Amino acid sequence: MRVLLMSYGSRGDVEPLAALAVALRDLGVEARVCAPPDEEYAELLDGVGIDHVPFGPSVRALVTGAAPADAFQLAPALVAAHFETVLPAAEGCDALVATGLMPAGARSVTEKLGIHYVIASFHIMGLPSPHHGPSARPGKPAPAGVTDNRALWDLDAERVNALYGEALNTRRAAIGLPPVDNVRDHVLGGRVWLAADPVLAPWKDMTFLELVQTGAWMLPDERPLPDDLSAFLEAGEPPVYVGFGSMAMRGAPDLARVAVEAVRARGRRVLVGRGWAGLGPVDDGDDCFAVGEVNHRALFGRVAAVVHHGGAGTTATAARAGAPQVVVPQIADQPKWAARVAELGIGAAHDGPTPTVESLSAALGTALSDGTRDRARTVAGTIRPDGAALAAKLLVEEIGGGRRPVSA
Repeated sequence: MRVLLMSYGSRGDVEPLAALAVALRDLGVEARVCAPPDEEYAELLDGVGIDHVPFGPSVRALVTGAAPADAFQLAPALVAAHFETVLPAAEGCDALVATGLMPAGARSVTEKLGIHYVIASFHIMGLPSPHHGPSARPGKPAPAGVTDNRALWDLDAERVNALYGEALNTRRAAIGLPPVDNVRDHVLGGRVWLAADPVLAPWKDMTFLELVQTGAWMLPDERPLPDDLSAFLEAGEPPVYVGFGSMAMRGAPDLARVAVEAVRARGRRVLVGRGWAGLGPVDDGDDCFAVGEVNHRALFGRVAAVVHHGGAGTTATAARAGAPQVVVPQIADQPKWAARVAELGIGAAHDGPTPTVESLSAALGTALSDGTRDRARTVAGTIRPDGAALAAKLLVEEIGGGRRPVSA
């Protein structure tokens, strides 16, 4: 049995596929991953022995370049990459699992090859509410806590069509497939795998789509921490980790100074994750240390708190480690993760994307409290570690059972 996994996005979009690929391999399934050509993704996949098929332009170059990416140029380029790269890579496979930035051509690949199709999401943000869709009852208000987002949902469909529609239908026609009217709904197909933890991402009554929740796809990581980092950790009390992953943080050019001063104001040492924002020490103080890409699973259990952007993977990793969090959300699903962290009492949601010394110090006051620390440790025991294994088993069962969840 062979499976192709694909995603276009940040490390938070690619690493879960590496986890799923490893879990599939444990079941005797050959899996390969179509992902952006960035060196760090190639190293990630090579490190776990998974074949990497480069797909689309460099994500890091788009995020950190001098000018923001032009969506109306990127979208048709990604559609083309589906047909030119993903389609041949999927030949001989039994299934395709698609995630990441709108995989507009993924289902077309499976239609052409007649293979099983799964669309997966790492969050529930943006999914249609139960009061918008074929089963919606006009005039019925949404339940408490549920947003009726039909207007936004319709606008989103128009936006996706404007970005991807012409390019997708041109490519579909070239391989003998009929046009699609609604690209987004075509991609979703009415059934979505939710690769997020049930505690961190409860979804009951949040959407009319059929969701299959597997838990987060966490990659096993046995790498030891670098010697110099271990020495820093052992030299004093647990530091506060500050890192923003794949966020360029253009709106906060003084972020490193702000973060270091805010952490110091709380009497803590600080560990800075360089990330795509290029953060680093602001002076030569021995209470500050900078790291690149390291084993977060091992690190987060040894810090006093984690300050981050609210990516799905970082949120789940910190929660599983029992580390209190301060989430400074930037885009997309990140405000939702920030709100959930605060709701669970395992950290604080920073108000807005650009912290000041005062605002970040205040949020850290919440995260570093005894109550938050105790709650974070309690919740850690409820985070399921086997989401990738469950998803792998489910995929094998669906392929074996001949299920094709791709109804229009």
